[in-house]
Amino acid sequence: MIKKSLFTCLSAVGLLLAFEASAGQSVEKNYAHFCAACHGADRLGGAGTALLPENLARLRRADAFKVIAEGRNASQMPGFGGGLAREDIQALVDFIYTPLPKVPVWGEKQINDSHLQRVMFGKFPDKPVFNADPLNLFVVVELGDHHATILDGDKFEPIHRFKTSFALHGGPKFSPDGRYVYFASRDGWISKFDIYNLKVMAEIRAGINTRNLAVSADGKTVLVGNYLPHSLVLLNAEDLSLIKVIPTIGQDGKSSRVSAVYQAEPRGSFVATLKDAKEVWEIPYGDKDFSARRIATDDYLDDFFFDQEYRHMIGAARDGKKGLVINLDSGKNVAVLDLPGMPHLGSGITWEYQGHPVMATPNLKEPVVSVIDMTTWQTIKQIKTLGGGFFMRSHENSPYAWTDGFNSTDHRDVMHIIDKRTLEVVKILRPMPGKTAAHVEFTRDGKYVLVSIWENDGWLLIYDAATLQEIKRLPMNKPSGKYNVYNKITRSAGTSH
Repeated sequence: MIKKSLFTCLSAVGLLLAFEASAGQSVEKNYAHFCAACHGADRLGGAGTALLPENLARLRRADAFKVIAEGRNASQMPGFGGGLAREDIQALVDFIYTPLPKVPVWGEKQINDSHLQRVMFGKFPDKPVFNADPLNLFVVVELGDHHATILDGDKFEPIHRFKTSFALHGGPKFSPDGRYVYFASRDGWISKFDIYNLKVMAEIRAGINTRNLAVSADGKTVLVGNYLPHSLVLLNAEDLSLIKVIPTIGQDGKSSRVSAVYQAEPRGSFVATLKDAKEVWEIPYGDKDFSARRIATDDYLDDFFFDQEYRHMIGAARDGKKGLVINLDSGKNVAVLDLPGMPHLGSGITWEYQGHPVMATPNLKEPVVSVIDMTTWQTIKQIKTLGGGFFMRSHENSPYAWTDGFNSTDHRDVMHIIDKRTLEVVKILRPMPGKTAAHVEFTRDGKYVLVSIWENDGWLLIYDAATLQEIKRLPMNKPSGKYNVYNKITRSAGTSH
């Protein structure tokens, strides 16, 4: 996927020639010399990422200093440490982490101007150009060098590897038939990829800082939720052309960031939470006006997921110590959950336990997995782990749930195997001691488990889901996540939707 440019990027040679002019100049002038051509004079991005605090949230200042000084591998970013003094580099770091004085504009004109249709639609065959089960493919996101790999989920062999936008975020989403996959980058670039023909179809920049996207169950519409600007953006799923921009303004009149968006197939709607307003918005995608139904909540919500019937949504409250259950039919807050350490509900899963549906979620700040009865909304058990987890996965055909210690200091290399029948940790794996293990996904039939070694010189490890023995490993560049087509489009209880 070739990164598009809103600005013409200066060559590394041209940038290096600007060194001599930098001595004694202000940070604004140094930014103009070295950064603006790729990252935009307004810091909103172009060929390079947007340089705003919101977009740099996962990059520590010390790492930003290193990137400016030494450059970034597998990118057009050169290093400037040979010509800029340390204090000038530090001034640039402080500058790009300073918020803009006002919320930037990224409306209909800017979105439409960014639209790129890569191919002529309708010219490609409706069957895969490769020999593999199209429903047992994995899309593996490799953050280390901003690529994605299409992986055969039977042979565990790569089919195709391609470049993506910088810093994909929120997990890719599939069309209902699994043919197309849609990506969102933190910088707001939305891309459509044809898995059957291994081609990028279209791209558009829907925002400046984007949380995630959702694809309607009829395959016609994409909804994008933004931090910057404060908006929901509706796109035509066929070519990613703009349908509508919806400013996210709460009933109190205040503008709000969007926490997350998901599609609720049984309801025929999108559901979105607002980060700065105590509201949930439900938007029917069969409504040509896409008018939002507003549901008041008892707290601000960050992320959320649904029960399997999509009657209830479970949201994580901002204080990180509880969850809210909202009945979407009645629009009422019906329960408060005991979730002690900032649950990562984007990894919430469900299963049947002793005749009752239960949900389980890792907690980012506490070494426990919370298991909740979804009939009474009472906590059944807090399963102790070695460290706070980030991802949790299972499968209908497996008795086990897997979760990591990603958010811990000393146990980032572990995988906890939980028996869903006893709610006990029955085994702890250290796939590669000292290396971060994260993000689990099962094959279509649940017989195998894929685990990421979350390092630039990382690996994709394949385990037998019954024996818990490793059977194969593939080198990958920081494989942050892998997504099985069948499990996603069938809304498996063992994975996020």
